[in-house]
Amino acid sequence: MTVTRWNPANDFMNLQREVNRIFNGISPQAKRDEEYESAVWSPRADVTENPDAYVLTFDLPGMSRDDVKLSFTENTLKVSGERKEEEDRSSATCHRVERVFGKFYRSFNFPTQVNAENIKANLENGVLSITVPKAEEVKPKEISIS
Repeated sequence: MTVTRWNPANDFMNLQREVNRIFNGISPQAKRDEEYESAVWSPRADVTENPDAYVLTFDLPGMSRDDVKLSFTENTLKVSGERKEEEDRSSATCHRVERVFGKFYRSFNFPTQVNAENIKANLENGVLSITVPKAEEVKPKEISIS
């Protein structure tokens, strides 16, 4: 008996990719994002905002720093990587396979300007935390009354 891994989210991701491909074909300046197109899953993320920064937190259990890639371009943070299957299951009988392996991709656009030079990332105990500081000109300023 062979267990085939099925992830219903893949069907939605494939549909989104196809719709994007169709609309990107209309626009002459559209760029293809190979990382997005080859992703098979998306890690869960929390995005919070405080007066000084945006904080993004991802669940990436079992992954190391070398498995994750971060980039920031045109006010967009891209998080990608790959979780590799650690065991050879060819001789085992699998009764259930729920963990997802393969390439992942997420991107986030920020509504305000950020200080890209001071973005910090930390991966500890399977949790990736990224702090994206806001640019000084968009931080709230207190005005004194004379």
